[in-house]
Amino acid sequence: MKAFHIITLLLGLLGAFAALADTPDGATLAHQGNGHGVAPCLACHGADGGGQAAAGFPRLAGLPQAYLRKQLDDFANGSRTNATMQPIATGLSDAERDAVTAYYSKLPIPSAQSANAPTGDDAQLAQILATRGRWSKGLPACEQCHGPGGVGVGDHFPALAAQSSVYLSNELHAWQQGSRHNDPLQLMQGVASKLSDSDISAISAWYAAQPAVLPKEGQP
Repeated sequence: MKAFHIITLLLGLLGAFAALADTPDGATLAHQGNGHGVAPCLACHGADGGGQAAAGFPRLAGLPQAYLRKQLDDFANGSRTNATMQPIATGLSDAERDAVTAYYSKLPIPSAQSANAPTGDDAQLAQILATRGRWSKGLPACEQCHGPGGVGVGDHFPALAAQSSVYLSNELHAWQQGSRHNDPLQLMQGVASKLSDSDISAISAWYAAQPAVLPKEGQP
């Protein structure tokens, strides 16, 4: 009887180890790919998940897992189109999508791109759009959904702060043109349609230069 219990215990342990071995590792996916045709994420999004700002590859580090997972699902099912991301998303299993998005959501958030911050009239325009909007045209302030400083709110309104200005500009134009439409209630299509090219340029550069985490109370 004792031998039977020992064998049962060993079989249970072997099963547990096998399950662990089959569990995808987010860091491995990010740095090495999945070995089945999906390239490592770092090739575009950087080793730290900070993206490649000049090329328009967005930062993933510190974004909510649920938001990142939705984007992968949307790329896979065609709700969001991108020639690079669609084959990657479809090549990842559900477990791999969970693992890699969990990994990126826990990475430290990189610094803002202050070197490219707008100045003068552009900075003033961007700050007005971000904090007050343009109600004469029915345009709400960006922070009403994306939070003060653009640090993001919940799982549906991602951070804009410390994001690639090229990426932000590209996505605003995509919503404006109707080629992106996977946001909640299509809110962004309405917002983007009320922005001029100069608005988009100013607000994208302004948010890219903002710190991704609000300073603690009492700090400058």
